[in-house]
Amino acid sequence: MVAPHPARHLLRAKDLVDARYRDPLDVTALARAAKLSPAHFSREFRREFGQSPHQYLQMRRLERAAALLRNTDRPVAEICFTVGLRSVGSFTTSFGRMFGMTPTQYRAAHPPALTRVYVPTCVLMAQARPETARLEKTGDRSLASVASD
Repeated sequence: MVAPHPARHLLRAKDLVDARYRDPLDVTALARAAKLSPAHFSREFRREFGQSPHQYLQMRRLERAAALLRNTDRPVAEICFTVGLRSVGSFTTSFGRMFGMTPTQYRAAHPPALTRVYVPTCVLMAQARPETARLEKTGDRSLASVASD
């Protein structure tokens, strides 16, 4: 029996951050997910992924905040709290460090969410269906059999 690669344990913690970035996660909780002691977990995480667990969590939160700024018209403070951060001032500073501009400037650099047209998923899926599926739905069996030949 082959022992699992050590990074597999670290991936559990990384997946936990990806799934629950909104929650108050700390190194102890992440180390528990990886089944390692907090100090050993922090060292191994940094060695494997090139950044500390806290830096990775912060990056995930800021990336999600950027997506919300681009795709919604929600206030900056609400986005800050939605992604799991507790201080708008710290959020603005960290966001500026990562993206080179404040959240408000970032939003202004992207078209407003209201100017984009929302297309329901069902419409997109219907347009992506093969031609034979459309013919069968209309009941024209003669055309459907020709299309499938």
